[in-house]
Amino acid sequence: MRARRNKTVAQQCRHYEVENIYDYMISVYVNDNCAQFKELYKELCPDAKRFFIDYIFDEVPRVYHQEIIRATI
Repeated sequence: MRARRNKTVAQQCRHYEVENIYDYMISVYVNDNCAQFKELYKELCPDAKRFFIDYIFDEVPRVYHQEIIRATI
């Protein structure tokens, strides 16, 4: 099966059947599934990745900021 890459937020929401892919990614990370989180991040297009970083600073509790940013690198 070919890997999903460079997908928009809307495409990812439809594929994973969620309303907000960013919320889904955060919940995956918080539930200690870092490998799946990294795959979800890799699937996003460059613009979506930038918006996700903005989303982290705006919507995610501060205690997770540094951990999540490190996981995206």
